[in-house]
Amino acid sequence: MDALEFIVKAIRQLHEIIRDEVVTACEKQSPSDLSKVDHESFDDTIYSIDRVSEDRIVDFFERNIAPQIPVVLIAEGLGKTGKRVMPESISETEAMFRIIMDPIDGTRGLMYQKRSAWILTGVAPNKGPDTNLTDIEFALQTEIPLVKQHLSDMLWAYKGRGAKAARFNRITKIRAPLTLTPSTAGTIAHGFSTIARFFPGGRDILAKVDDDIVRSLFGEIVSGKAQCFEDQYLSSGGQLYELMCGHDRFIADLRPLLEKLLAKRGISLGLCCHPYDICTELIARELGVIVTDPFGNPLKAKLNVTEGVSWAGYANAKIEQLVSPVFKKVLEQNGLL
Repeated sequence: MDALEFIVKAIRQLHEIIRDEVVTACEKQSPSDLSKVDHESFDDTIYSIDRVSEDRIVDFFERNIAPQIPVVLIAEGLGKTGKRVMPESISETEAMFRIIMDPIDGTRGLMYQKRSAWILTGVAPNKGPDTNLTDIEFALQTEIPLVKQHLSDMLWAYKGRGAKAARFNRITKIRAPLTLTPSTAGTIAHGFSTIARFFPGGRDILAKVDDDIVRSLFGEIVSGKAQCFEDQYLSSGGQLYELMCGHDRFIADLRPLLEKLLAKRGISLGLCCHPYDICTELIARELGVIVTDPFGNPLKAKLNVTEGVSWAGYANAKIEQLVSPVFKKVLEQNGLL
């Protein structure tokens, strides 16, 4: 077994442990307990439910991965640097891989038992601090289901080798292959198309971008008709999943682009997407989903916990050809380019 396969096997096991332990915690504790603020980190709020997975990750890496393969682990909860070299006896340059993780992407929805969260992991050869999303060679995301939900999906991909998925039944313990197919529609009309606007601050700008895109594509609203729909899934991994399984046709998260406009209003940007939130975009691309930055370029954010990431996802090339030119024009018109 080579080094990457060793890492892959271990991370699969870690995902299953986290999934099971978090679901158990949700079964035993009330939403009010799980939603208590554990502490404020420099870039996010850490809730009680987050501690279940964060504590497990470090221990697992120290026991099961670092003794065999030296790595740099990148995740929230690892101090201001957001990274830890394992084993501690080596230098960062000696690590073979950089592994970026989000142990619970979608904490806020899960802790109130509104919607599934996701465990996200990307594995890249260690190229130093400049290692970025394009360097990821393996990605894995695993669904943390609601307590009342007995099915949990796992998706993974190796760069250039396509993507695969499986569905796990928590009752029977049976895992079965799952085929995911992005939408083949050539339009966003009568489908789900979303500009992410989860939190207060700049939602008026983002809503205008959304409306301007739809108006440019389809004209003015007809009384009693809905041109398309939106789904504010509060999880970047969850949004990628919706594109991969054919539910959504276009999604964009533009929050980092708001920073200058908000500063003029005397408002801080607040929480936005980070590289660990979007570290499994490789899986979507291997399935045929087109994932880019707002300008149409590959995502090249460095593997850290601080950089803001703006991204757009198109279910297929036809959707991209239809929406992308209008999207860019609308961004420019609204002062976001």
